[in-house]
Amino acid sequence: MDPYLTLKYLHILSSTVLFGTGMGTAFQMVWAWRSGRVETIHSVASGVVIADWIFTTPAGLVQPLTGYFLIQSAGYDWNESWLLLTYALYVLAFVCWAPVVHLQIRIRDLAATALRDGTELPDQATRFFRIWFALGWPAFAALMVVFWLMVNRPDL
Repeated sequence: MDPYLTLKYLHILSSTVLFGTGMGTAFQMVWAWRSGRVETIHSVASGVVIADWIFTTPAGLVQPLTGYFLIQSAGYDWNESWLLLTYALYVLAFVCWAPVVHLQIRIRDLAATALRDGTELPDQATRFFRIWFALGWPAFAALMVVFWLMVNRPDL
């Protein structure tokens, strides 16, 4: 098996998992939040936190590793403009994602407390959800542009 094609396969697969899990968990969180049901929000937020640890985190680590070796294998210059923009956008996506994970954990925990106490979600959960939602958009847009850059490799 060709090592370059194996790296490329792993890079594409991990990008698909990273993006797909992000889209899927975002959809589920928004859908659960729209229900207004504390038990639904708790259940979905719990699953989203686990999905981030099982799928998103490993895929997010595989991406730069395989990218590094693909750049070396293909003979690209590290300073090509499309790669520099890719690095910046990937960092932007990570900077948005890291607090999102923390916010999901906080939402899950606040929902667990509300469930246990038989109360509604506190206003703090709504603030966390709004921040979570707002951070998702730049991360989503950044990864969309990264996909475009990977396919087109433009001279910028």
